[in-house]
Amino acid sequence: MTDEKTQVQDVNRAFYDFRYEDRDSYRIDGLTKEIVQQISEEKNDPEWMREFRLKSLEIFNQTAMPDWGPSIEGLDMDHIATYVRPNAQRMNTRWEDVPDDIRNTFDRLGIPKAERASLAGVGAQYDSEVVYHNIREDVAKLGVVYTDIESALHGEYGDMIHEHFMKLVPPTDHKFAALHGAVWSGGSFVYVPRGVSVEIPLQSYFRLNAAGAGQFEHTLIIVEEGAYLHFIEGCSAPKYNVANLHAGCVELFVAKNATLRYSTIENWSKNMYNLNTKRARVEEGGKVEWISGSFGSHVSYLYPMSVLNGKGARSEFTGVTFAGKGQNLDTGCKVVHNAPDTSSYVNTRSISKDGGISTFRSAVVVNPKAENSKSAVSCQSLMVDDVSRSDTIPAMDVRTSQADIGHEARIGRISDEAVFYLMSRGVSEEEARALIVSGFAENVSKELPLEYAVEMNNLIRIEMKGAIG
Repeated sequence: MTDEKTQVQDVNRAFYDFRYEDRDSYRIDGLTKEIVQQISEEKNDPEWMREFRLKSLEIFNQTAMPDWGPSIEGLDMDHIATYVRPNAQRMNTRWEDVPDDIRNTFDRLGIPKAERASLAGVGAQYDSEVVYHNIREDVAKLGVVYTDIESALHGEYGDMIHEHFMKLVPPTDHKFAALHGAVWSGGSFVYVPRGVSVEIPLQSYFRLNAAGAGQFEHTLIIVEEGAYLHFIEGCSAPKYNVANLHAGCVELFVAKNATLRYSTIENWSKNMYNLNTKRARVEEGGKVEWISGSFGSHVSYLYPMSVLNGKGARSEFTGVTFAGKGQNLDTGCKVVHNAPDTSSYVNTRSISKDGGISTFRSAVVVNPKAENSKSAVSCQSLMVDDVSRSDTIPAMDVRTSQADIGHEARIGRISDEAVFYLMSRGVSEEEARALIVSGFAENVSKELPLEYAVEMNNLIRIEMKGAIG
């Protein structure tokens, strides 16, 4: 009798759950006017940003909590650290200058190993601060700017930040956009000049190490006319028995005939409330491609939005969501067609097991001027057992008769016949189910860079461990 283990059993979730003591960090808990002013002073904000933060706080206090999605009653802002500064220099361009425990964290996660292998640049954020940022010299010579957003704010790109910051996602958008505007910290700034094609991806990785803390990074990307960029975002956190919060913001500006691909694998721990906001504005002939994998968090509200402002602008969204025990993941996307001949395509997979709840929520808006626009939405859901739940909530608001709009949805369970067939070929039942789920999610994994596709498939296999019956 052999003692071989399946691939499912070999993977240990402790790979993501390790953590280091944050005893040397400086943290600010709670949310008051004085705290926001303290964060602003800590960041040495220009006057306009300090005023922006205080105005955002006012909006936060005046705005009701969302009451239409999963419950977030367990989130108490009085017990969330709104700023955590690790014991590290704010931003390094040399990896060896990052403190040992922080460097070890990212080394264990494969950062910057991936940079050395196949990336044009890497940014790494630890709690509230960007601790490392670097870009390949040959890419920088093309005029591409990739740095932490705070350095950009205080440097020669300050006016550009002022012009674009929270213009796509204003603090009035919803309560947690206002929260972000008040306490944001860290994040990346990317500028790709006209006609420049960045063939090798850039990557930012966000690690939340502190217990009971929030992470509020801001990502701002501007891709000028005719340019191309692939940006990759990774997220993870160790598991704690107290609530953590992620309320970041992503703003993407895609100019005429430009293309931006934005890939994300979110693997937050299951004590995380993930209330992130992502939005793109696409001009004439431009294209935005969203690739999204949502695996972690206790509760998620996540709906990347594309605003197609120019004639012939396009949006594609490909996503997979995996909800396990104790998870309620409300995800999807929104597309607004504001111009003629625009097109959008949405293709998603939702997986739920062990009582997990997965909800796909989409909205397609076609305004009167968007004649000859096309949109197709396809969402498929897979329930691994009979105690899980999957819902699809599509919305179509079409205000012109000259549009081609379609939607299809399918919800099902793993086929016993398929499991039996694989078992008859010598595959264990547990492994058979993991293989079926991996195949179900293949349309997303094939769109990801290799190392992230491997990570996504490993996450699926980890989640499938013990999923028999």
